[in-house]
Amino acid sequence: MPQKYLIRRDTPSWSVQVWLSFGLAVTACTIGIWHMPSQELDRAFLAVGFCFCLFASFTLAKMIRDNRDERIDTGAWVITVWAGFAMAVSLTTWGLFRMTIGDWEKAYMIVAWLFLLNTVFSVAKLVRDKQEADLLEGIADTEPRSPANDSTMK
Repeated sequence: MPQKYLIRRDTPSWSVQVWLSFGLAVTACTIGIWHMPSQELDRAFLAVGFCFCLFASFTLAKMIRDNRDERIDTGAWVITVWAGFAMAVSLTTWGLFRMTIGDWEKAYMIVAWLFLLNTVFSVAKLVRDKQEADLLEGIADTEPRSPANDSTMK
């Protein structure tokens, strides 16, 4: 008896919402950094900090998902990923709070940054769910068929 697979796909509206949220978060961070009333070095630091957090978040999301069912990564890699994420968040937080900008500018940058981090995990999940559904469909399509219930042979 052939095995049945339940393949769940995200709805197109969810996919649009995730990508729009991610784009909006990146745009909000970019606008905030570009128009921040401070020295160029502060803006450069913040841009690097946000990028560091962005990529550390994607790496963390991938590592967590890869090890969801069973541990496949080494302990050293897991520690490195968590340490990188913690450093990215800690250093960016430190930089934001030491900047000599107004409270509302800091608040805007913190909210935009947290929005960015949140949307990273949604994008990572969306992409990975699609990949897994595509793989399952490929497996389901290659299952052997019996001539008795194969409609293409009639």
